[in-house]
Parts: sequence; C-alpha cells; structure tokens
Amino acid sequence: MKAVLKKQLDKMTEDELKYLLRRDYLRKLTRYRMTDDFYRKKYDIDFESFEKANIVESEGYTFEVESDAQEWELAIDGIKTIEKKLKELSDEA
Repeated sequence: MKAVLKKQLDKMTEDELKYLLRRDYLRKLTRYRMTDDFYRKKYDIDFESFEKANIVESEGYTFEVESDAQEWELAIDGIKTIEKKLKELSDEA
C-alpha cells in the first residue's frame, strides 16, 4: 500500500498536492463550522460565553452538556487549526 501511495504522490505536481490539501481542509472546516453553528443555536450563545457562564456546572454536569462542551471545544480548536493551515498553504502559493 505504501509503495502505491508513494508512486501516486511522486507523480503529482506540487499544485495538485496543494489542491488536494486545500479541499480536505475546506471539508473539515465546513464540518467544524456546522458543529459550532449547531451548538450556538442549541445554547443561544457562542462557545466563549458558554465557557465563561460555566454552563456545564450550572446544568449539573449532565452527560449531554459535558459531551456537548467537549465536542464544541474540539470544533472551535479545529476551526483555528484548519484556518491556520489554510493560511500557511496560501502563503506558500
């Protein structure tokens, strides 16, 4: 499998690789933003306000709210990471 992937990668131009990376980053960014939008609507606040208001504690540390908080935080971190990677990719162009 590694040999097949290496052979395909060796045939690709730098522009083709950047295009594939950009598409993958945009797909991930869309997923993270959808998650963020979902929780913004569910709790009617942004993540920073959610954390400052300590909603997890005020809701009694229920499984649902703790799970939401973790998933939301991952989405926010993902947005920041992917935006950084997209900028790096654009800066190299």
